[in-house]
Amino acid sequence: MTRLVLFLLRCSAVLPLSWVRALGAALGALLYWLVRSRRRVVQTNLRLCFPHWSAQELDANTRAVFAYFGKAWLDRGWLWHGNPTKTLARLRLVGAVQELDGEAPTVIFAPHFVGLDAGWTALTQQLPRRFTTIYTDQANKVSDAWILQGRKRFGQAHLYGRIEGVKAIIAGLKSGAPLYLLPDMNFGPEESVFVPFYGVAAATVPSLSRFSRLGRAKVVPLVTRMTDTGYEVEVQPAWADFPSTDAVADTALMNLRLQEMIDRMPTQYYWVHKRFKDRPQGAAPVY
Repeated sequence: MTRLVLFLLRCSAVLPLSWVRALGAALGALLYWLVRSRRRVVQTNLRLCFPHWSAQELDANTRAVFAYFGKAWLDRGWLWHGNPTKTLARLRLVGAVQELDGEAPTVIFAPHFVGLDAGWTALTQQLPRRFTTIYTDQANKVSDAWILQGRKRFGQAHLYGRIEGVKAIIAGLKSGAPLYLLPDMNFGPEESVFVPFYGVAAATVPSLSRFSRLGRAKVVPLVTRMTDTGYEVEVQPAWADFPSTDAVADTALMNLRLQEMIDRMPTQYYWVHKRFKDRPQGAAPVY
């Protein structure tokens, strides 16, 4: 079944983008109705983070989250298998792109918006630097191989496995390879700190502060926005006040600035993830 799905995705790479997006919206609507457990996760996340929304707003935005999720999932067909000229035309790199010039050690803060793979593809296809990121193995080996191949499609991309440890990542940073980092998910309480996210204590890994400090690297935020013509990949100015000597304060600041990014397009964030799965001691579960 996995091989059949991936074959169909490869075939979809030749379709007009409007067709792919229509199919993605239909897929999202189907998932909204069929995967009730994940729908409850999205609704819980949105209710906690946007308590001022009415029931009607909550429902409409939950549906929109699934629609964007479905569209982004099908977009991997043309991102990873489409004609490179078409991929280049659909990925618009904007903003402070000069922050990624040269060889200065750089950590790219790339939050989990649905376009995260489009952002990575834009950087590796359009800029001459060697980019790195951290990869978690997938349980399905066929899917795992497909994702790895897709993310290595352009440039000299290198994906660190989590088992490789910190030393290899820091060495890569110091050698001038920017690290595309996505630290805004719940990866378990072992190496996390609890800091506010929309006013709710959220287990958050302090890796952005840690890698930027150990690698003596600047932090450059990157936000990828889905548009009708593809994606807009916005490189923002480097943070002048980051990192500090306090990793917990840095991580709280990261979440605060992430909120500002999300507020600009709340339904394109990856709310299908159980962001508040781990709770502070004594706090009741929310899912």
